[in-house]
Amino acid sequence: AMPKMIFVNLPVTDLANSIAFYTAIGGSKNPQFSDDTAACMVLSETIHVMLLTHTKYSSFTARPIADARATSAGLFALTFDSRDEVNAILDRAVAAGGLADPNPPLDLGFMFSRSAQDPDGHVWEIFWMDPAALASA
Repeated sequence: AMPKMIFVNLPVTDLANSIAFYTAIGGSKNPQFSDDTAACMVLSETIHVMLLTHTKYSSFTARPIADARATSAGLFALTFDSRDEVNAILDRAVAAGGLADPNPPLDLGFMFSRSAQDPDGHVWEIFWMDPAALASA
């Protein structure tokens, strides 16, 4: 059986800015599922973020698009291999137009987490967890 995949669909106001942000946090654009209204950003074999212009997003739902800077409808978390990588990804996210640490950083020793807000206000928790701590849990 094919592994389960996730496609996170996000409304964006500036597709190019959003592509730059998601590239900075490790994504690559799949041109097969991208055009001038949408970009499929591949974060792993099983994790994809669909960036959709407001017009395109609105073709899938009649509900109003939330202002993610003012409200929180979801928190997305993405794992990385080390504390240093978490910090490096945050630096790259900020350089690509993101905002660092809209939520306070969390350091529990076995887990280190920071957050990055994309240009539209969607928040991603960027974290590392010690594999040994996971194995013993």
